Amino acid sequence: MNATTTAQAADIVAALLFILSLAGLSQHRTSRAGVVFGIAGMGLALIATIVLAAGEISSTATVLILLAMVLGGAIGLWRARLVAMTEMPELIAILHSFVGVAAVLVGWNSYFEVEAKGAAQTHVAGELLRIHHAEVFIGIFIGAVTFTGSVIAFLKLSARIKSSPLMLPGKNALNLGALAAFVALTVWFTITPSLGLMIAVTVLALALGLHLVAAIGGGDMPVVVSMLNSYSGWAAAAAGFLLDNNLLIVTGALVGSSGAYLSYIMCKGMNRSFISVIAGGFGIEAPAGGDAEQGEHRETNADEAAELLGEATSVIITPGYGMAVAQAQHPVAELTRVLRERGVEVRFGIHPVAGRLPGHMNVLLAEAKVPYDVVLELDEINDDFDSTSVVLVIGANDTVNPAAAEDPTSPIAGMPVLHVWEAENVIVFKRSMASGYAGVQNPLFFRENSSMLFGDAKQSVENILRALDSTPSGTGPAKAGGGSAQQPVAAGTSAD
Repeated sequence: MNATTTAQAADIVAALLFILSLAGLSQHRTSRAGVVFGIAGMGLALIATIVLAAGEISSTATVLILLAMVLGGAIGLWRARLVAMTEMPELIAILHSFVGVAAVLVGWNSYFEVEAKGAAQTHVAGELLRIHHAEVFIGIFIGAVTFTGSVIAFLKLSARIKSSPLMLPGKNALNLGALAAFVALTVWFTITPSLGLMIAVTVLALALGLHLVAAIGGGDMPVVVSMLNSYSGWAAAAAGFLLDNNLLIVTGALVGSSGAYLSYIMCKGMNRSFISVIAGGFGIEAPAGGDAEQGEHRETNADEAAELLGEATSVIITPGYGMAVAQAQHPVAELTRVLRERGVEVRFGIHPVAGRLPGHMNVLLAEAKVPYDVVLELDEINDDFDSTSVVLVIGANDTVNPAAAEDPTSPIAGMPVLHVWEAENVIVFKRSMASGYAGVQNPLFFRENSSMLFGDAKQSVENILRALDSTPSGTGPAKAGGGSAQQPVAAGTSAD
């Protein structure tokens, strides 16, 4: 068996491992195996690529490739050890940008390789030449859009630039015009390729990627990250065509299609139009006055919260980005353990877009060793709130906003939310009365069965745990109420 046949066999095995990885990552219990399958597939793919390339390149080039792998692996391990869970969204965004710029470089290199050798001396001679030109142009376009879009997403998620949307006049016309120009340039380049057209499409795509993501508000970044994941997959697939690498084509298609489907699911979870996401057509700021108070709120403290929990028969915890910011997942896991030992039924309600990344809350809870069987999705738990004694809303805001279900004029009207307000008692953990990331005030804060527990979520949960240690186990349902009416506190920055 020669090196080419061995590499092709390895590619097939690696592709199967990637498919098994995706299947494993779809469930909590098999996620660890999914990660192992993915690592094994990527390792096998790298080895096969190096073995195949070693017979065609110099020993110096082989050494340089190995050095690049070692350097990249060392940087990856260093960042993986240092990055906090709250920084994962921006880390993933910047990793997507690497895929995009790699696709651009592959496209340019492929163009120059054909130009330097001449079509007759390459595998794209004859009728395949125009197809190759189209592949080069499309690959550069997708890669450049992914690159600048991911960089802007990284800057927004890491708060290096404002998260508010960039509202240029006629922004939709600009996007459509850029797409039309890309189609025209592609036809032109396919017929008459030139360096000038290569530069033009690169600049056009870089500008389009920047504008697409800059025009989207920070509250919609979870969907943006998912869509950029899809774009990076298609960019990798385009690079696979240019490099004649079947595994890269398969892998890119898997990432691109799964990212697109995940984005579709998230759009449903946010009541967004999937087409408008792709076109960068959403991210409109909430109307003025969205942060205005809508009544008096009640405040509670750790002792009162512990008393309610001690007398509860069932508790649902709905976490959000505030839990990630406060790094409160471990105290929350301990609270879950303590309550379950006291005979209280404790479950978690996870909204599809809770946090800043798909699955963000699931990963945090898994890290804190919360049992998988008590972590439920919105559709699985939404009908149970009306029979729940106490709901703890920890750092969530827009995902538990009743205006989405009750106010047709609300900017988030129609967005599926967790119906926490139907429970007997609701305790909301927040730093202030500020509105959520969508800029819309939450009427939940002013409901008669809701109480606000202000402060750092981690510290608040730890205080409740200490109070529970001195509170005997209760047998009856939790009592309504929870503090006295208070004047609104100053609005600050929301952690949702």
